[in-house]
Amino acid sequence: MSLSDPIADMLTRIRNAQRAKHESCVIPGSKIKKNILDLLKEEGYISDFNSVKTGNFDDYQVKLKYDTNKQPVIKLIQKVSKPGRRIYIQSADIRPFRNNLGTLIISTSQGVMTGKKARQLKIGGEVICKVF
Repeated sequence: MSLSDPIADMLTRIRNAQRAKHESCVIPGSKIKKNILDLLKEEGYISDFNSVKTGNFDDYQVKLKYDTNKQPVIKLIQKVSKPGRRIYIQSADIRPFRNNLGTLIISTSQGVMTGKKARQLKIGGEVICKVF
């Protein structure tokens, strides 16, 4: 079965696993998903992720993160740019998301990075998702 938007599928798997209070979830692997998971780990939204071999494919097992009250750390994880409507942003238009408490993840010509880093490097790109 082919997916029309594998990144949206990844975000939905993380969202659903956290709502069900699972410790981890398994996501089919790709390079861009690995880069997004690296950013989520750096920003402190997930604990860790490992590469898991299932059959002929590499998948990622994502360890989810919860606060002391057993509430998910990720309050909002939402896909912005969709296959039917791509959203591009210039570096001058990148604004803080939720008073710098949230993170925009942007795909630029120099790789996937946070909105804050893209603004510092003065690079625009496609807005993949926003996380809070």
